[in-house]
Amino acid sequence: MSLFSRKFWKPGTEAPDSALNEERKSTNEDSGTTVIYNPNRSLSIEQQRQKLPVFKLRNHILYLLEKYQTVVIVGETGCGKSTQIPQYLLEAGWAEKGYMIGVTQPRRVAAVTVASRVAEERGSILGAEVGYTIRFEDCSEEKITKVKFLTDGLLIREIMGDPLLKKYSVIMLDEAHERSLNTDIILGLLRKIQKKRTDLRIIIASATLDAEEMRDFFNNNETGDKSKDTASIMTIEGRNYPVDIHYSLDPVPDYLKCTVETVMKVHNSEKEGDILAFLTGQDEVEAVVRMLIDEAKKIPRDGHKMKVLPMYGTLPSSEQMKVFERTSRNIRKIVIATNIAEASITINGIVYIIDCGFVKIKAYNPTTGIESLVIIPVSQASANQRAGRAGRVRAGKAYRLYTDESFQKLPLATVPEMQRSDLAPVVLQLKALGIINIIKFHFLSPPPAQNMVRGLELLYALDAIDEDCNLTSPLGLQMAEFPLTPMFSKMLLESGNFGCSEEAITVAAMTQIQNVFVTPSGNKSSAARSRRKFSVEEGDHVTLINVFNSFIKYKKSSKWCHEYFLNYKGLCRAVEIRHQLARILKKFNVPLVSCGEDVDALRKCITSGFFANAAKFHYTGTYKTVRDDHTLHIHPTSVLSTENPPQWVVFNEVIQTKKEYMRDITVIKPEWLRELAPHFYQFGTESELAVKRLRSDYS
Repeated sequence: MSLFSRKFWKPGTEAPDSALNEERKSTNEDSGTTVIYNPNRSLSIEQQRQKLPVFKLRNHILYLLEKYQTVVIVGETGCGKSTQIPQYLLEAGWAEKGYMIGVTQPRRVAAVTVASRVAEERGSILGAEVGYTIRFEDCSEEKITKVKFLTDGLLIREIMGDPLLKKYSVIMLDEAHERSLNTDIILGLLRKIQKKRTDLRIIIASATLDAEEMRDFFNNNETGDKSKDTASIMTIEGRNYPVDIHYSLDPVPDYLKCTVETVMKVHNSEKEGDILAFLTGQDEVEAVVRMLIDEAKKIPRDGHKMKVLPMYGTLPSSEQMKVFERTSRNIRKIVIATNIAEASITINGIVYIIDCGFVKIKAYNPTTGIESLVIIPVSQASANQRAGRAGRVRAGKAYRLYTDESFQKLPLATVPEMQRSDLAPVVLQLKALGIINIIKFHFLSPPPAQNMVRGLELLYALDAIDEDCNLTSPLGLQMAEFPLTPMFSKMLLESGNFGCSEEAITVAAMTQIQNVFVTPSGNKSSAARSRRKFSVEEGDHVTLINVFNSFIKYKKSSKWCHEYFLNYKGLCRAVEIRHQLARILKKFNVPLVSCGEDVDALRKCITSGFFANAAKFHYTGTYKTVRDDHTLHIHPTSVLSTENPPQWVVFNEVIQTKKEYMRDITVIKPEWLRELAPHFYQFGTESELAVKRLRSDYS
C-alpha cells in the first residue's frame, strides 16, 4: 500500500479499524520522549549559555567534582552538558599548572562539532585553547590546548604513551550510554588509573544511562559508610517540548520505499520544520537520498523546496558539516542518517523524525570466528532516543515505520558491543597497556569466554602473543600501535619482507573508505563499464590499487573522478590515511618498497594478515570458510562476482543482509595458507599444546 495513503496512529487516540484490533493502544507512557532546544540564539553567546538548563547547576557540578572522584551526570539531550561542563571546569581552574581537560566522544563527527562549538563560545581559534584529536587527524597544540575533545579510541592510544594520564586533571566520557567497545575499555582503564591517581576526576555523562550501575562500578568505598563514597550521581532536568509518537498500523514490507513516501507525505502536509530519517547504513542512506532528489525535481518552481542531505560516519567531514547549515524559510532540510544522528550529534531545526526501526551493528560469531555487520531491530531505548531528536524548536512528531505491538516486543536496550565483538583488538590493546591478566580486568559488562578464547587464538596465530599470552617483541608491540585491526597491522608490518609495502599501505588506506565506486541511480551501466577498466582477476585489493594509482597519476582531479564514477572526497581521505600509515612504517624501520608487477608478492602479504578469513569455493556455488566450513557468498559489488568464481580467496569482512557476503576479496593459492599460517591451519605438537593452554587459562 502506498504510504501516501498509509495511515499512522498516535497512541491515545481512536485508531482506524480499532474495532478489528483493540489491543493496539500503547501502555508505555514514556514512549513520547521529550527533548530540549535553546530558542535564544538571537542573544549573545554568554546569554545563550546562561539560558541552558545545566547553567543553574554549575556550582553544584563543581562542588561534586571537588568532593568525589567520579561524578555520573544524567542529562537530557540539549541540556548543554557536552558543551558547558568542559567550560565550567576550565573556568574553575582545572586546566591550570599544565593540566588539560579531556572529553571523549564515541564518534569523530561528534568530537569535531562539539569542539567547534566550544571554541566558538570561548572566542578562540579551533586547535588553540580548545582542540580535538580523531583518527588520522590532530587539531590541537601540546602546550596551548586546555580542553581537548577526542574519540574514545584515541584516548586509549594516549594511555599507551601515558599510562596514568598525567597531563589530564579531568576526563569526561560523553555519550557513555552507547557502550561502544572503546568506551567499555576506557571505563575499566580509568577505574585502574584512579587507584593510582586519586587526584584524577572522572565525569560520566549521558542522556540515558543506568547511573547506579556506573556509580557502583567506580565507587571505591568498601566500608558501607555512604559518607566515604567516592562516586556520586547527578541529574539535569531540561526544558521539554513534547514529541508525539505515531505508529504504522500495518507492518512495512519495504522500509526504504516507505521512508521516501513518509518524507514526502510530511513535506506536503505538515507545517514548516526539518525532517530527520533513520536508516541502517551508508548504502541505504545514499539510495533514499537519490530517490528523494528525484522526488524533489518534481516539485513545482513555486512549491515548497527540499534540501536532501546524507549523514553517516564515513562521510567526509566537509559533507557531514552541511547538515548543520541553516536553510532559508522556503526550503525544508531533509537529513537521511544512520544511527550516528541518534545521540552523538544534534541537528537544530528538526521537528519530524522517521524511524525505520532497524539498526546495523557488529556481531561476532565465536564458533566461526567471523565478525559481520548485521541488521537487527532497534532497542526501545534507541527508538526513544531517536524520537527525542524531534521537538527542539517546538512540539515534534516521530513516525515509526512499525506497529506499536512490535515496539513492545523490542529489547529494552542494545547488547553492549563488548559482548558481541571480535576481542582480538581488545586483547592486543590491553596487553599493550600492561594488563597481564585480562581475565581479572574489570569490565563493566564481562565478555563471553568463547569470544575471548577465539581472540587469543587469532593473536597467537598472528604471532602477536606467545604461549604465555604475552606480547611478542617487536611484532606484537608494534601491531598494538596501529590504529587498525590486528590483521591489517600484521599485513603492514610484514609488507617489507614481501617487498610490497607501498602497495600494502595503499590497500590499508583504500579499504578504510566505503564506496570508492559511485553508482548513480540513472547511470548504472556507465558506472559498471568504468569500474571494469580498473578491475583485475586477482581481486578487489589490486583493483583498489589501480584506482589509487590512477587518481595520483591524474593529479587528484575531481573532474577525472566524476568522469569515472569515483568517490573524489573518499580518495582524498585515502591519500591522507596513506601518509599517516607510511609514517608509522618508517617509525618501525619497515622499508617502503614497491613490488611493481609482482602481484603474487602483494597477495601473499595480504594472506599473511588475513589467513583467518580464508574461504574455498564449494560445488554448491557458495563458499565455505576453510577452518569452520561456514557458508559465505561473494558480495555483488566485488570484481570477483562473475560467472567463473575463483577457487580460493581471503576477505576483509562479512556483511549480512539476506545472505552473508564477503567484501574486499583477493584470490590466493591454498599452499600459502600452510606456508604462512601453520599454527592456524595445521596444528603441530607445540602449537596445539599452546592453543589448548590458551583455552584452559581462560576457561
